[in-house]
Amino acid sequence: MTQYRDLYPITEPFDSGMLDVGEGHSLYWERVGTKGAKPAVMLHGGPGGGIGPDHRGQWNPELYDVLLFDQRGCGKSLPFAEIEHNDTWRIVADMERLREMCGFDKWQVFGGSWGATLALAYAQKHAERVSELVLRGVFLARQKEKDWLYQYGASEIMAEAWEDFISIIPESERGDIVSAFHQRLVSDDEAVRLEAARAWALWEGNVATLLPKPALLEHYSDAATALPMARIAARFFLDDFYLEDGQLLANADKLKGIPGIIVQGRHDICTPPTSAHALSKVWPEGELRIVHDAGHSASEPGIIDGLVRATDEFAGKSA
Repeated sequence: MTQYRDLYPITEPFDSGMLDVGEGHSLYWERVGTKGAKPAVMLHGGPGGGIGPDHRGQWNPELYDVLLFDQRGCGKSLPFAEIEHNDTWRIVADMERLREMCGFDKWQVFGGSWGATLALAYAQKHAERVSELVLRGVFLARQKEKDWLYQYGASEIMAEAWEDFISIIPESERGDIVSAFHQRLVSDDEAVRLEAARAWALWEGNVATLLPKPALLEHYSDAATALPMARIAARFFLDDFYLEDGQLLANADKLKGIPGIIVQGRHDICTPPTSAHALSKVWPEGELRIVHDAGHSASEPGIIDGLVRATDEFAGKSA
């Protein structure tokens, strides 16, 4: 039987605060590990997710100095669930502000799902600032990936969950599920917003894990989690993630010289392995590691194992 690595002990931040990034947005940030050790930044998923204590345990705290932050509109960042002045390239610029705040010359960029998308966008714009990439559940924001998750694909595997998800949308509007949800998520009626947000978040929760996790679904049904996740994600999907179709693959040459590890669940319904495979073909330094008994979530044992082994390797520590 495989002996899985587990998370490192969850430590409290040695520093934290809010950073005003302009346009009415302020970001919550925290640093964990050992000040002055190997720099890293953690990019949470979504868009619209947030950081939590478990996110701190993916690095050896003696060997790393890790910055974690809630992206615009997420978690403790303000304004809550805000979709204005919130896009991929603004968040990339926020990352540079945070890096400079910490005094890091380069850092390891670590992200899963949408966090992997953001990590690639950042690395292609600021390659000189990236020491390594650690990616999980790669999402390249191509049209076929967006269609898979919100039009046809995942719906064929998670049929019951899909039926529940679209049940609040009249049949006449189901030709464009994302637009239909977005209209409700920006409604002036709070009850309409919350109903749509919970349905959206529960769909994401259902496709995230290999085996059902009731506690995760309960977490996703909470308004504090569901509202930013749904509002921000729907806007990003509607606006094509502020990327040209296929842009991240087409610009993969900009990653040349950056070492990386891609941890990908074989049974990932949310972001199927085809995207991770495609990325590894055009980024020779990116090593694809398939986890054969895992889905999408970073909380699954095989995914945790792959991520912790990756950060250990880049710190020069044998697993």
